[in-house]
Amino acid sequence: MADKKKTITVEQIGSPLRRPDIQRRTLIGLGLNKMNRRRTLEDTPAVRGMINKIPHLVRIVEEA
Repeated sequence: MADKKKTITVEQIGSPLRRPDIQRRTLIGLGLNKMNRRRTLEDTPAVRGMINKIPHLVRIVEEA
């Protein structure tokens, strides 16, 4: 059987302007850099940790 990987879709809802550089780099690490962009990422502890660092800039759209 194929191994199904869990995914998570995140959307950027906040601007990185006037934010600390580490928050801006975290957005780039998630593949986000412009408002309302969405990315589907593998649901790993590293990705969850990055999302938890910037909950005011991103939101979880869908978990699969």
